[in-house]
Amino acid sequence: MTPGTSSRGAGRRGRGVARLLADFGHDLPVSPQPVRSARDPRLFRYAPRRGQRHTGRGWAAATASVAAWRMTSDQAPVLWPFISAPGLPPTGAQMGIDQLSGGSFYADPLGWVLRDDVPVTNPNVFAFGKPGRGKSATVKAFVLRMMDFGYRTLVVGDPKDEYEKLCHALGVQPFAIGHGLPARINPLAFGPLGHGWEHLDPAAAQARAAVVFARWLTLIRGLVGSQRIGEHRVPFGPCDEVVVKTALADLTGYAHGQTWLREVTIPQLWQALDTPTDALVTECRYATRQQFLDDTRLLRDALGQLVTGALAGLFDDHTTIDVDWAAPIQSLSLSRLEPLGDDAVGIALTCLNSWGRAMRETAAPGDLRIVVRDESWKQLRLGPEAVKSFDADLRMSRRDGDIQFAVAHKPSDLLSAGDTGSQAVTIAKDLLHLADIKILHGQDAAVADELETILGLGPIARDLVTGWAMHGKGRALWCVGEQAYKVQTVLHTAELEIAFTNDALTGAA
Repeated sequence: MTPGTSSRGAGRRGRGVARLLADFGHDLPVSPQPVRSARDPRLFRYAPRRGQRHTGRGWAAATASVAAWRMTSDQAPVLWPFISAPGLPPTGAQMGIDQLSGGSFYADPLGWVLRDDVPVTNPNVFAFGKPGRGKSATVKAFVLRMMDFGYRTLVVGDPKDEYEKLCHALGVQPFAIGHGLPARINPLAFGPLGHGWEHLDPAAAQARAAVVFARWLTLIRGLVGSQRIGEHRVPFGPCDEVVVKTALADLTGYAHGQTWLREVTIPQLWQALDTPTDALVTECRYATRQQFLDDTRLLRDALGQLVTGALAGLFDDHTTIDVDWAAPIQSLSLSRLEPLGDDAVGIALTCLNSWGRAMRETAAPGDLRIVVRDESWKQLRLGPEAVKSFDADLRMSRRDGDIQFAVAHKPSDLLSAGDTGSQAVTIAKDLLHLADIKILHGQDAAVADELETILGLGPIARDLVTGWAMHGKGRALWCVGEQAYKVQTVLHTAELEIAFTNDALTGAA
């Protein structure tokens, strides 16, 4: 033992070989010690329910009670990256990439209506977005890709000729409507319901007449209501409805029990009311001819504006175009009417909607069609009657097998139908409930409140529209019922040229 070392300590610890040789002046070579690799830190460490039983470790003698909290993704935004809506079935048009799941996103409005696991009860679509954010490109990609599944497209009024390239790519020449052009459209056309009337029994003829006259009254009500007296719209009351319906029944021959009905134009209706017969005055229950003329003055003046006003010669004669309904797409161009103002374009859209509805009244089962309504806000600004006409089209989509695809800039465009709290605004708000599918492209931050108050979006979805969607074209939040999907539309190289709408800026021919 060395001095200062107790026998108890030496016995307990002892000396190793290296220490023993070192005590006698010999050193062994030092061998390198193996370096242990550091273990990766554990992501989760499970602790006992009462905590670690050490000083300062929070140990508790009793088990703490557990409180359960339930919240939505809006209330717990930090959890949003881990939450995504249930996936949609891979049917219909493949539109692009679902950024939340990383998979492909498919759009199939009518197919969604038929499924119980998708919260959609109607196939109507509203697309909103700031100009230049890819709205029209998304619409064109959708209609083009749905053609593989038997869908045809009808563009009921193209104010800016945005669908002209698509028509030419499919070998279809759009119909252009404007002053100096040969195309005429009669919004009071019978459509397919006018064929075979002489072979119907009285009950069937009466049922068919009810459909035709209801459509005509909806149109006349919208056209009359689009006219203004100062700051107010021209009213169309029950008495006006009786006068118009009686005059139409007399002009068509239906009131006289004829088996073959004559097609009527708006000038003929206006002339019949402006120079009424004694029989018409009596049937409308007016005491004198002068009383008839006094009470129908506003009605007659409003119809006269359509005959002699800015749209004279466009919708006041028999239809001169022959639409090939078997073609993949048909488009009615209204770009020549842009210089006449928004009201003129809106009236034209109303006339075209009535005419297009007539052409679809006897569509065969399985004849599926996408009806594109570009710049739809121009029609809604014509007052409550025009809004009701638009409302009727949306409500009939399930019955007719149509997908009504309306395009506007922002949700508040629908509220421009009238003054705050007016009937038109109330109906326009309800239009959003008739479209279970909403495509929200990029919007400025100033529109954020509209997204929350009108569409009911939460702060996270609102920030996606005003943030992420503004940083790239084709980005949109697809609201399918109560489910939201963050989608990037992907265009094929051949579709890029068709979807390009900046020819005027680039100087392209």
